Amino acid sequence: MGARRANEKDADRHIGRRALLIGGAAAAAGTAVLARDELGRLWWRTPGVEKPRKEGEVDYAGARWVAASDANWRRADRPEDYGVDLVVIHVTQGSFDSAVKVFQDPGHGAAAHYIVGQDGTVAQMIRELDVAFHAGNRDYNERSVGIEHEGFVDRPQDFTAEMYESSARLTARICARYDIPVDREHIIGHVEVPGTDHTDPGEHWDWDRYMKLVRKARTAVA
Repeated sequence: MGARRANEKDADRHIGRRALLIGGAAAAAGTAVLARDELGRLWWRTPGVEKPRKEGEVDYAGARWVAASDANWRRADRPEDYGVDLVVIHVTQGSFDSAVKVFQDPGHGAAAHYIVGQDGTVAQMIRELDVAFHAGNRDYNERSVGIEHEGFVDRPQDFTAEMYESSARLTARICARYDIPVDREHIIGHVEVPGTDHTDPGEHWDWDRYMKLVRKARTAVA
C-alpha cells in the first residue's frame, strides 16, 4: 500500500507538472497575443503613422461632410489604436445650424462625429477614425462615436420620425462596422457617461422605439 500511495503521489506530481506546463504554455500564448495587440496599438499611436485619408471623405454614405474645428477633436487611427464599442446619443439644445457653427468654433472645445436633423439630414463633422471631444470623459471619447440630434430635451415634438429612423440607420451601420452589440449597454445617452453633468437625450427620448429601429436597420445591414 505504501508503494502504491507513493506511485499515486508521483503520478499526481507528474499530472500536476504537466497541467502546469500546459497552463503555462496557454498563458504564454495569451500573453503573446496581448503583447502583439498592444504592440499594434502602440504602432498606430506612433507620431506620423496613420491610415490614408481623403479630404471630405465620410464614413457613412448617407452623410454630408462639414468639418469641425481641429481644436474640438484629436487625430487617431481607430479602431487600431483605440477600440470602438460605444455609441453615445446627444441632443444639441439648439438648431442643426447652430450646432454646426458651435462645432466649427475652436473656442468651444467639444464636437460630435455626427449631427442628425429633424428632417433626417446627417452631417459628419469628424471622422470615426478620430477621437471627438463629445462625452466629457476621455476614456468614453476614445472608445465611442458621438451622435448629436437637433432639438431640445424638454420638447418631445423635436424628436421626429425622420430623425429617429435616420439616426437608427446611422447607429446600425456604426454597430456593424465595429461589431458593437445592439443593446443599451453599448448604445447610451450622454447622461449615462460617468462624470458627466449633462442630461441629454432626456426623458422624452423614446429608447424603446429607437432601439427597435436600430435592431431592424442592423438586420438589414447584415
